[in-house]
Amino acid sequence: MSIVTLNNRGVRSVSAFGSLNTGSMVFIKKLTASSSSTLSFVNGSSDVTLDSTFKEYVFTFKNIHPNPTGNAHVLFNFSADTGSNYNVTKTTSAFRAYHDEGNSGTNLAYDTAADLAQSTDFQQLTAEVTFPASPNNDEHYSGYLHLFNPSSTTFVKHFISTGLHYASTYAVNDFIAGYANTTSAIDAIQFKMTSGNIDAGDICLYGIE
Repeated sequence: MSIVTLNNRGVRSVSAFGSLNTGSMVFIKKLTASSSSTLSFVNGSSDVTLDSTFKEYVFTFKNIHPNPTGNAHVLFNFSADTGSNYNVTKTTSAFRAYHDEGNSGTNLAYDTAADLAQSTDFQQLTAEVTFPASPNNDEHYSGYLHLFNPSSTTFVKHFISTGLHYASTYAVNDFIAGYANTTSAIDAIQFKMTSGNIDAGDICLYGIE
């Protein structure tokens, strides 16, 4: 990506910019849930690219709605063996902000229940998207997950996620970040719920040029 240059020193009197290459977001694959137990993106399978073609990948989540059998979180995990196992070691941090419709419940706090410390467990992307006592049809999650340089065999793999889920009467902003502590190439990722299925919604994969 080139650097923006100005034709003189004063921004106020700028009359022209130098060239700017902003790159592009290349669509790769869309998976649509229909009472799906898992949604998986595996490099080389079903037109999925998750390799050295791009140094950054973005997953977008649109209206991920659960069909739970209990409290339902959206989860993900990586694979370093083309989807044979989803058990890559991760260390992560998590915090959330929320506000309810009645303006009576607000909070911004670190979430110790959602972080991992050198764990191969699935990582939470959200708190409970739905509650078993009142599973509303309009409860869902939308957001982004950025994965950086997954094909590197030198560095660990960083990832950052942010999203918003609606649960009961709450707007909950979820922030997750961490690294996959492996120098093996990551070549697959899987999404699922803590319990039940992903009833509806879609996940799209993009490469960033």
